[in-house]
Amino acid sequence: MGQDHIGSTLRVAVEAVRVAHAYLFCGPRGVGKTTAARILAMALNCPKQQDGEPCGRCDSCERIWAGRASLDVVEIDAASHRGIDDARDLRERAMYAPTSDDRYKVYIVDEAHMLTRDAWNVLLKILEEPPPRVIFAFATTEPQKIEQGAAPVMSRCQRFDFRRVSVVDITSRLETVLEREDVSAEPGALVAIARRAEGGVRDALSLLDQILSFRGDELEVADVRKMLGLVEEDRYLSFFQLVADKDQAGVFTFVQSLLDDGYDPAEFMRGLGDALRTLLALSLDSKIDAVDILPESRERFIEAAGAFSSSDLLRHLITVSDFEASGRLRRSGQQRIHLETVLLRLVKMESTVELEDLFQALGSGESHEAEPRPSPSLRRNLQPKRSVPTTPDESPSTGDVPHPDTVGVTTDFLREAWAAAIGETPDLGGAAIALRGVRVEKLDDGQLTLHVPSGLKADLKALFEDEQRSAPLRDNLAQRLSLDVIELEIIEESRRQMTAKDASEQRVNSWMERDPSLKEAVEELDLTFKE
Repeated sequence: MGQDHIGSTLRVAVEAVRVAHAYLFCGPRGVGKTTAARILAMALNCPKQQDGEPCGRCDSCERIWAGRASLDVVEIDAASHRGIDDARDLRERAMYAPTSDDRYKVYIVDEAHMLTRDAWNVLLKILEEPPPRVIFAFATTEPQKIEQGAAPVMSRCQRFDFRRVSVVDITSRLETVLEREDVSAEPGALVAIARRAEGGVRDALSLLDQILSFRGDELEVADVRKMLGLVEEDRYLSFFQLVADKDQAGVFTFVQSLLDDGYDPAEFMRGLGDALRTLLALSLDSKIDAVDILPESRERFIEAAGAFSSSDLLRHLITVSDFEASGRLRRSGQQRIHLETVLLRLVKMESTVELEDLFQALGSGESHEAEPRPSPSLRRNLQPKRSVPTTPDESPSTGDVPHPDTVGVTTDFLREAWAAAIGETPDLGGAAIALRGVRVEKLDDGQLTLHVPSGLKADLKALFEDEQRSAPLRDNLAQRLSLDVIELEIIEESRRQMTAKDASEQRVNSWMERDPSLKEAVEELDLTFKE
């Protein structure tokens, strides 16, 4: 079920008598690999086969389907028969012909990845030169192990990849089973079982059988949640309210309530990832159908999603996914502490602020280089932490500017002085853009060290050697640093590929260097670059 791409291919192969001598059925557990191998064996040996399908009712079909003794169809569990001697025995048995000329001998090897390398080497010869009317069907959940340990085998088999079965298909199958059993069920109950099965039909049927043994004649959502330890959706909505309210203290009460009611922390975290995914999807499109929630809960999830931006929900989802992938919660003996820690991180996590939103909120203007910078009103209201003269005629006071001979000169102050000097030096033209890309590192004995991007060293060196063009910049900078003469050391940075994040950081650093009030705003709001 749910593997139509495989069923149709095998059906045509049987009907056209173009069956391969070896098949490799790969996929998660409980999705029909061994079942498909049995149906293939039934179709090949069914005297009433029609259009590639077995009748399912003849003695041969019933014997193969029930797994009863058959000379022509043999099932082997490789987990318990994985050695070289078992492989040799299988090879010798495969040399015998089927019981009649119109039948096939089919060997179904389950958990094939458990076979040793030596066992595969024994089987390789018979796979390269198979006897007539002998077929191997290998089923495995880990084909990569076969590829690593016995790569030549892969090229001798036709590979079919089984996929997980959808929640809709599993739910439909469960409904069919319950109809035959004359048991009624709430739709939400079957959906909950199908989700928990994670694409495995066999697991879904096992869970259904387990729950029916508890309840019997009727299936309700509450029974399913109780039996499977599922956390109800109201719990997640309550937690999302804590996140929206930034209620860190409430996390401890919330976790205490979970544990008191007998919920498994690992199960809660698994459901939290699904709930966050639902919020994210609904925040992007409230009408989207690709969410697995009960219809009566949809409006409440839409309302909860409205309290967050999609960027914040994505960050929360990444945090939960990374924590789940680490496996720390399941391995730890301190599950409560780990759960409280990750939930506190989600509640405490600051909201994302887009650069565009930041500048819009601060009030944007344009500099003479046509680059956005904060408005004058912001600069008046947010005074810089360090006073920097705004005109060449203003001399810096002793209290504001440390003397170059002391260790008090900070890199931030040097960069502020460099940015201000560039902004107030006329006739720089296009060179101003290149100068803003320079990184000021240190001032040592009157010499300012400049790190310039790769490829610009020669151009900037020529600019500084031109006394007429560079003198105003040097004089302005020297005055700001309380120096009579300033020397410039140019160091070219090694070339490397700039990422989008690098470019964003460089651009914002340039804005902050030109206007210290923006830098103070960023520090005051505790903003960081978003990757």
